[in-house]
Amino acid sequence: MAADPAALIESVDELVDFMAAGEKPPSAWRVGTEHEKIGLHAADASLVEYAGERGIRALLESMAELGDWEPVREAGNVIALHKDAASVTLEPGGQLELSGAPLRTIHETRDEIEAHLELVRRASEPLGIAWLGLGIHPFHAPHEIPSMPKARYRIMRSYLPTRGSRALAMMFTTATVQANYDYASEADMIEKVRIALGVQPIVSSIFANSSVSEGKANGFASKRLFTWTDTDPDRCGMLPIAFDPDFGYRRYVEWALDVPMFLVVRDGEYHAAHDQTFRQFLRDGRGEFRATLEDFNLHLTTLFPDVRVKQFIEVRGADAVPKRLLLALPAIWKGVLYDADARAAAWALVGAASQAEREQAQREVAQRGMDARYAGRPIRELGSELAEIARGGLQRIGHFDRDSDESAFLDPVFEQLELGRSPGQVMRALWDGPWHASADRLIEYARY
Repeated sequence: MAADPAALIESVDELVDFMAAGEKPPSAWRVGTEHEKIGLHAADASLVEYAGERGIRALLESMAELGDWEPVREAGNVIALHKDAASVTLEPGGQLELSGAPLRTIHETRDEIEAHLELVRRASEPLGIAWLGLGIHPFHAPHEIPSMPKARYRIMRSYLPTRGSRALAMMFTTATVQANYDYASEADMIEKVRIALGVQPIVSSIFANSSVSEGKANGFASKRLFTWTDTDPDRCGMLPIAFDPDFGYRRYVEWALDVPMFLVVRDGEYHAAHDQTFRQFLRDGRGEFRATLEDFNLHLTTLFPDVRVKQFIEVRGADAVPKRLLLALPAIWKGVLYDADARAAAWALVGAASQAEREQAQREVAQRGMDARYAGRPIRELGSELAEIARGGLQRIGHFDRDSDESAFLDPVFEQLELGRSPGQVMRALWDGPWHASADRLIEYARY
């Protein structure tokens, strides 16, 4: 945030300016990749508690020591690690997330993720913990999974179930990989958000990977996508306002202002605030508290549309996946969003679809993966076209490492499309077939 984050907000115009402050010239555009992992004890597929000799706290303390990361504590508990512009954070059900630094190339992202996974492996093996690249916990129900000691999540656990029947399943059992992208201007932000929402069902189908949960095939290619459909209608979904003629910074801010808040933080203490929208907080305050830019920035992180705008754009519709596909997610989005010709081609591919068709496609992808249809077309055909568009974009961008540009990171996408099945469809067939519902086989397959 360029402005003083503790400054009181005097007008909505300041919030519009706050969003505009994220603008960067193309030479400064970066990609930040975030991925979550689901942990369990490999020997018996048991849950990982926070406390104890083989728990999450012990893991984070070991990672801090082995990797020279700075631990972040809340009420004496290690809840995150920071190093330079990256962080490792703890999700509500003990999922572990790397929030990577904003990096110029996917080659750099590869190096960052490989170093992170090696650190996780070194810290986890003595504790018997395996980390899985899956979109949902494969063996345990939400009510079985232990809570992590973070005040933010305690407030979410109390509020979100009043808004959606699957909110706790989202919090405790799901995992994602997402990526963050810059914009040069308001018009550039509008174009990228619309394109990202338009192609989101296609990308979701390529990465749909949550077909086994609670110890059985669940009937979905992506149970995670299905779970998000009944989490909180105020703050989730396909962001239909993005296609309105007046969409821009102000329209996004006005939408955000009318979403109920989760919380307000003062002096490290978390105060539940879901009886107010941010607009009401801005107008009336909350007791002695008055709204600041830092409060608004925090509020933006509690909004969960499939494409989210802060001072950058987050694309949020993919399941967590095994390592071979992990780098393909930031690569496919970079190829589409950071090249003008690719953006035009992607919009030509999906721009005629209606909001109803986008939402229907996302629901159908959750159920059927690559067997879904989108605006009358097979989504696997659209996926092949989108992957070619992304490859061309990455080749034109031309960020090389030795003799390879970033388009090589799309090879696993083309392999998946050649199979004609989403990762979750593949895993479901293995689970019901040669694995004979073996937890050991699933862990071996999905383990980082």
